[in-house]
Amino acid sequence: MNKLIKIHPNDNILVITNPIKVGDKVEINGQFVTYNKNIELGHKVAAKSIRKNELIIKYGVPIGSAIIDIETGDHIHLHNMKSNYIPTFILDNQFENGK
Repeated sequence: MNKLIKIHPNDNILVITNPIKVGDKVEINGQFVTYNKNIELGHKVAAKSIRKNELIIKYGVPIGSAIIDIETGDHIHLHNMKSNYIPTFILDNQFENGK
């Protein structure tokens, strides 16, 4: 069963259409990626390597930028991307501890 879909030909991400589970092996552009964590429906993974500061493209338009290098198949979320349009908030230890 296919777990990923490319929405637009210019996208450099793939959207998860069926949840990825630990141990799943998925082919992305001829490269096999084995996942060591669960990734939920609707989340994004890299369709190719994306370098730090490179635009992340979904629906054929940029939705943000990489804040670190991202490898093919890596989960893309707030830990490795930022929005170019709105502030991106990441909880830090001070906030989590109520400070």
